[in-house]
Amino acid sequence: MTEQRILSRQNLGPLFERLAADGRRILAPVRHGDRVGFERVTRPDEVALDYVQTRTSAKSAVFPPYEPLLQFALQGKDVQVAEPAPDAAPTVLFGVHPCDAASFATLEAVFTWDTPDLPFESKRANLTIIGLSCTQGDAYCFCTSVGGGPGDPRGSDILLTPIGATHFLAEILTERGQAVARLAGELLEPHRGNGKDAALAQIPPRFDARQLGAKLPALFNHPAAWQEQALRCLGCGACAFVCPTCSCFDITDERDRYHGVRLRCWDSCGLALFTLHASGHNPRTKQSERWRQRVMHKFAYQPERLGVLGCVGCGRCSRACPVDMNLAQHAQQLAETAV
Repeated sequence: MTEQRILSRQNLGPLFERLAADGRRILAPVRHGDRVGFERVTRPDEVALDYVQTRTSAKSAVFPPYEPLLQFALQGKDVQVAEPAPDAAPTVLFGVHPCDAASFATLEAVFTWDTPDLPFESKRANLTIIGLSCTQGDAYCFCTSVGGGPGDPRGSDILLTPIGATHFLAEILTERGQAVARLAGELLEPHRGNGKDAALAQIPPRFDARQLGAKLPALFNHPAAWQEQALRCLGCGACAFVCPTCSCFDITDERDRYHGVRLRCWDSCGLALFTLHASGHNPRTKQSERWRQRVMHKFAYQPERLGVLGCVGCGRCSRACPVDMNLAQHAQQLAETAV
């Protein structure tokens, strides 16, 4: 059951000190000019609390851009193989918006559906998420179209909502959140005021993601929809690399004469070589086919196979696109396309 408390902004400093004393590292949004990204911090004055969206997502806390899977060395005729120790450092992800917090459910569905993914699971098991509700949005935000919202508590262990200029409403949502609350102690005060709705941004829904997902299979061979939408697409992969739910990866070996490392690196189904077979055959040679795969994967395939949407409506893909491929706009067009 959710417990509501009040956290004063002046108590963020003591809270950070207690988290650090408990052996937890803190990752939070940090501003550099007009860019905001997640970095390790030690003090609350390093944290950007007034941002609309970070440039990159928070998924690198559990699924980094590249990570070693094993190391190997040649010793005579033998090959010595060693697996790196799992990254089990207790981590607090502080100040993430609800869309980012919700994305971890999609990542968990992907990385835990069959064979356990030890690098992912070790990081996720030691991660506590302290979310931050959105009090502002922009034209790219569409969380309410995919089942989320500016104050959505899903995915957060504690969700903070700014109440006035000096306090946060703290919703303690999970056992991990309760552990942080016990650590905070008297820093969390009783809540006797109003709720959070008045403080939240207003993000009108643009389409219904579930209805879109049910409709997409009938649009798979639509004669014009995918071609028209993909005319601008460069296939650069920027949308996938900023996306909080994209989980495609490649595995590659880097080595010198005697030593090497096997790396897992981010990849994207929007790249031309992603589906290239060893035979030379490529089942998706056209950019429109790769764009169709991206949309179908997020709104139809993942919900059908894993029970989760592959999009949280953060809008990063559209902000990052150099040719203004706007996912929300295209999804709305597809939802309105006649079958």
